[in-house]
Amino acid sequence: MFPLGLVHFPGVPLPLQVFEPRYQQLTADCLDGNREFGVVLIERGSEVGGGDARFDIGTITTIVNARFNDLGLIHLDTLGVRRVRIARWLEDDPYPRAEVEDLPPPLMGDEEMAAMVNVERKVRRALAWHAELVEPAAPHNIAVDGDPTVAIFQLAAIAPLGPVDHQRLLAAVQPAELLAHLDHFMTEHLDVLASRLAGH
Repeated sequence: MFPLGLVHFPGVPLPLQVFEPRYQQLTADCLDGNREFGVVLIERGSEVGGGDARFDIGTITTIVNARFNDLGLIHLDTLGVRRVRIARWLEDDPYPRAEVEDLPPPLMGDEEMAAMVNVERKVRRALAWHAELVEPAAPHNIAVDGDPTVAIFQLAAIAPLGPVDHQRLLAAVQPAELLAHLDHFMTEHLDVLASRLAGH
């Protein structure tokens, strides 16, 4: 397991620079095995040196490419695969480990598809307004996958939200719940952005 200060979603790439010895060992073990490890958001503390508290819903990611440089750093290109729930944390030696249970993939019906179209408009409007305010965010025209079971997580990932709100989206049991949360977050966020733009 790789605790981080961000939320990783299925279907979303995650570049990592690995420098801490225990995570370099994790990388080596993954490359010798199935190339998969879990990513979870840190609730409190820091991943450097351990001693952190972690959320119990995360994402299994797979190593797509690994590059090693002369300074001993490992650059990983990874891609989120599926959500998991932490059943039990194990000892952190030699690196964080856990027993996990797979969460079911989202089942997208007609109502969920219609809701996602509406929410996507709000996410893209928010990203466009961030660009007008010259603030870093994902490009408003970034493409999402044609598979709605992948696109729903990609949309959640590009939404301009903080990690705790992203975690709430990742942890949503049903896609309708995820979309309802995202719609609520984006409605509130657009109100704030509209006020700021009016002030300009």
